[in-house]
Amino acid sequence: MGVYFRREYDNGALIAVWEITESEEELLGLCSVPNDELEELQLIRSSSRRKEKLAVRALLNEIFDGKVYLGHHDNGRPYLQNSLIEVSISHTSRFVCLLTHPDESVGIDIESLNRNFSAVEKRALSPDEIEDLSERDRSTHLAIYWSAKEAVYKRMSRSDVDFAQQIVIKKFNPRDNGELTALFIDKDGDEQEFELYYEIFDGHVMAWLVG
Repeated sequence: MGVYFRREYDNGALIAVWEITESEEELLGLCSVPNDELEELQLIRSSSRRKEKLAVRALLNEIFDGKVYLGHHDNGRPYLQNSLIEVSISHTSRFVCLLTHPDESVGIDIESLNRNFSAVEKRALSPDEIEDLSERDRSTHLAIYWSAKEAVYKRMSRSDVDFAQQIVIKKFNPRDNGELTALFIDKDGDEQEFELYYEIFDGHVMAWLVG
């Protein structure tokens, strides 16, 4: 299908989502892939994983006028080797999403609601967050929690983060879309507060933040 939607915001942020409906061969024909990425693709055994990688490249080619080269820091955070634009990327087997900003750090995450999030409750939520879970929409509530915490984690670009203790999402009622407040607590006790947004569409939840 290609670009599922693209949105530009007054604060300079851009979100683009690609729906992966193409075959691997079709994706290869749609985009220009740098040689180093082609070499990496040849090492990936999973066809679905290769398609996700190719969809990321197709989306990058759609968003940027010239060719951009994608690299990764040691902690896995992506960056553009030939641009100062900040970027965050996430994907499922169906969608790839990309968030950019000219100079502010960003974080985005997308999750399929078909995933079993029971493990998230045990390892990523604090006792207070578990207590606040909705009984009626428990799975969706967990999915939003996880996606939001992943977005904060990507924004912070840290390793060895305790999701339950260091990333705190303030109480909220799950809806189809909304705003969230999150705290990131450094191991020395310093806190940073962030405003996030989330949206549910076509069986997926996406959460993101800028700044």
